[in-house]
Order: sequence, then structure tokens, then C-alpha cells
Amino acid sequence: MVAEQLSLENLARGGKPDSRAEFKNSPVWWEAAPLCTEIRRQPASVDVAIVGSGFTGLSAALTLLRHGRTVAVFDRDAPGFGASTRNGGQIGSGNQKFRVKRLIELHGEAKATALLKEGVAMLDYIAHLVESEGIDCRFQRSGRFRGAMRPEHYEAMARDMEDLRRVVGVEAFAVPRSEQHKEIGSELFHGGSVLPGDAGLHPGLYHRGLMQRVEQLGGSVIGMTPVAAIVPEGDGFNLETSQGPVRARDVIVATNGYTRHLDRYFDRRMVPVGSAVIATEPLPEALLDELLPTRRMYGNTNRAFSYFRHLPGENRIVWGGRMAHLVDQTSPLAYSHLAKDLLRTFPKLAPFKVTHGWSGQIGYTFDELPHLGKTSAGIHFAMGYCGTGVSRSTYFGHKIALQILCDAEGRTAFDDISFPSHPFQFVAPQMVPAFETWYRLRDATGF
Repeated sequence: MVAEQLSLENLARGGKPDSRAEFKNSPVWWEAAPLCTEIRRQPASVDVAIVGSGFTGLSAALTLLRHGRTVAVFDRDAPGFGASTRNGGQIGSGNQKFRVKRLIELHGEAKATALLKEGVAMLDYIAHLVESEGIDCRFQRSGRFRGAMRPEHYEAMARDMEDLRRVVGVEAFAVPRSEQHKEIGSELFHGGSVLPGDAGLHPGLYHRGLMQRVEQLGGSVIGMTPVAAIVPEGDGFNLETSQGPVRARDVIVATNGYTRHLDRYFDRRMVPVGSAVIATEPLPEALLDELLPTRRMYGNTNRAFSYFRHLPGENRIVWGGRMAHLVDQTSPLAYSHLAKDLLRTFPKLAPFKVTHGWSGQIGYTFDELPHLGKTSAGIHFAMGYCGTGVSRSTYFGHKIALQILCDAEGRTAFDDISFPSHPFQFVAPQMVPAFETWYRLRDATGF
């Protein structure tokens, strides 16, 4: 039976289905917001050309258009094909890669405080943008619960929550194991932490809403049109695209995890890291109430991090983690490790089906911080979100646009942080699978 062969239990065991008719190798978000594959004609010239049609590029375009600039946004695939419609739709403060204490050790208390406060501003900016632009994307301040995989993780998180309140004033609290059932119907964790101000949205609907606003203001969003070269000339740039040349006074590169072979400056600084996500069939309301009683965004403290949530209006669970390497990403078997992780958390879901599985690229930097600015050739950029792209990309797109406009509001706490390169960057992508295997081994052994 196909239903049995596509169940979480069967997939976790590595069982290969005879038919893929009920398994879609595409984001569940595309069901409500299909991608536009129409190839639109590019203009001969614009004030600003943007390479990359994800949240960064569209956010930048929206700000520029509202300031009277002409804009064209290019993408080598359909607009939104990359990580902007492939992520989990979780929105945090933008600084989850480091605990407060570690951020202070790296950058000093004053700079760490500024970075943390700007992380809060990133989340607030999305809330403002969604409301002011009237984008129906199921945005909700649901909060986030992060489960501690080990007792020592809980103690570290509890201290970090105290630091967040002290340094930034962010509402946060720890949840001991004895009370975690109020947050999650799982016995896997040793307590956890809650950030009540964190949020979630439907990334497909959010992307479509941003794109609609850009086009309503006269911007051009041109998919299926790769940019092969950006050549400085005179007081601007010539872009070579698959449709021919385009002249632009300014250029923004906003390709994040899909950055490759566009400019050596970016190639030396960005590492693509594969991520994968699955979605279950719709679950009974009573079961969802038991497993996710508060309907927050969720994650855990493993080095090979997992994140999950429910899909509003459909009662599915969406579960994400690292990509399985050396496996055909179109096969359900590429997602068996995610099924295993999900069932360790929620064993009751064993008989339910997996309906969608997809993968994408996260853009990592060598210092695990996002970066925006301008190259020596004058190309503006915003990228390097390291897995927290929903909040960072929208905000950075807005800010880099303001910097092009020479608006003082474009200044950020990230402006003076150098964008590090690495002499052996060319082998970094090949090393990612080895590091992820090592992380999983450490997660399993507690080493």
C-alpha cells in the first residue's frame, strides 16, 4: 500500500516506496503560492539592478521603488526558487548563532549589545512591513520553544535567557523538564527555553506578497534570466544576462546560499550548506493539540540542529534539518534521516504519511555573521544569513537599499565588521558533509 510505504515509520527505516505519486519533491509552501515561470523582458537600463529575487532582493527593491528609483530584479531560476521559499518560515531576532556570553567574548559588550538590539529590530521590521504593506502571509508572534537535548544544555540556555533579559531586555524564560509538557508533547527534552516575541509566517505567501508589491510599484522581477557578469564601466555597471546587456547605475548582489561564479569577492567568502525539510499529511486537531499545544516555532540544541512547526490552516508538521549528502534529492530516501529525528521527538506520528520533501542552500560565512556593504569595485551586497535568513534578509535588503540612497537610516551595527575570506574556501563546500557527520556523531555520543 502506498500510504504505508510513505509513512514516517517506513521512511525512517529506509523503506523505498514503489510509487512516488503521493510524495512531492517540492516545498509544501508552493501549494498555496506557486512560482511564476514566465520569462519577462528585461529593460535596457535601470537605476538599480538586483541579482537575486529572494527576500533580500525584493525587500531592497521595495525600498528603492518607494524612493523613486527604477529597479530590475534578476534570478537565474523562477523568482523565489531558492531558499526564500524553501525555509521553515521561522522568524527570530537574527542573532541565534551565538549565546550572549560568546558574542561579548568575540566583539566586546558594547558591540555585542548593539548587534543583539539590531537583531530585535530585524524581527520588528518584518512585523511592520507585513502590516504596512498588507501582506497576507499568516504572520504570527507565536514565540519559539527550543528543547534541551541534554541537562547541561538546559543550564546553559537558562543562563543565556538571563543574559538576554539583562543586556537587551528581550522577554525570555527557561522551562524546566517538569513543566515542558505545557510547551511540547515530547519526553525527549530536558527542559527548554522560550522567546515569546519570536514569530512565524508562510514563506511562499510572504514572497508572493513582496513580489506583488514590487511589481505594483513598477519594478521588474525577471526570472529564468541568469546574470553572467557585472562589469564596472564609467559611473555605473553593465550586466550581461541571458537576454543581453543591461545598464545600471548601482548593483546589489543578494544571492546568499546560491552565490557562485558571479564575482570572486563573494566566492571567497560564502559557503553553501545544504538544508532539507519534510512535511507530514494533515494531522488530527486533537493530536496536534497534544504534541504542539502552544503552536510555537520549535527547535533543539543539537549541533546538527533540527527545527519544526505546524503549518497554519492545514495542521501539517513541517520539520527541517541538514541535507543528506550523496543521495538523490528527488528520492524520498534523501529525507529518511529527518523522519528518524521527527519520530525520536514524536513517536506517535509513525503511521502518518510524509507528503513533501525538499532541499535548498543556506549561505554560511566564516564568522557566522551576516554581512552587507560594498566591494572595492562598487558592487553592493547583503548575504550570509547562516540559517536565520527570514529576519536577516528582509532587514538587510531594506538597509542596503537605504545605503545606496545615502540615507543615514541605512547604517547598521554590522557595517564595520569585516567580511572574512579564507584561502582554502574552494574546498570548504566539499568539507561540509564531513563536518555534519562529525556533528551528528557528537550529538549521539554527547562528546
